[in-house]
Amino acid sequence: MIANLVRIAAEEEQNPLIPPGPELLVGTIAFAIVFFFFWKKLLPNINKVLEERRAAIEGGIEEAETMKVEAQSVLEQYKAQLAEARHEAARLRQEAQEQGAALIAEMRAEGQRQREEIVAAGHSQIEADRKAAASALRQDVGKLATDLAGKLVGESLEDHARQSRVIDRFLDELEEKAEAGR
Repeated sequence: MIANLVRIAAEEEQNPLIPPGPELLVGTIAFAIVFFFFWKKLLPNINKVLEERRAAIEGGIEEAETMKVEAQSVLEQYKAQLAEARHEAARLRQEAQEQGAALIAEMRAEGQRQREEIVAAGHSQIEADRKAAASALRQDVGKLATDLAGKLVGESLEDHARQSRVIDRFLDELEEKAEAGR
């Protein structure tokens, strides 16, 4: 049992966390080789990739900001054009209303003028019809008066010139009596 204890004590003198000297030296040299390889070959490539990525990100951010500014200016232009279009539409609508009102007034004036022409033409026609009727009546009354006068007098009044004079004189007397009666 003592032998076991000695053997355990001998094993205890060797620390499992600290390797023996030759292993430590080989491990340090291997670490230095791997570190040198990483430092000379991989670290520049990694830094280059990281730099490219940083540049791409910064470029993307700058491009996004530029696009944002451009989009904002396009939006402002669109809003300005929209406001201008609305203003133009309102102006055109106002002009159309004014033209419509002017057209309505013009059409009313034209209608009034045509109505007055029709009324004047009607009055002219009535006056012409009245004169024609008066002339026809004068002839008919003259004929009847001549026939009646011829029967009363007993002589024929067929002479046209004499007949016209008698008729005119008779009608003039009738007109004088009609005006005196008014």
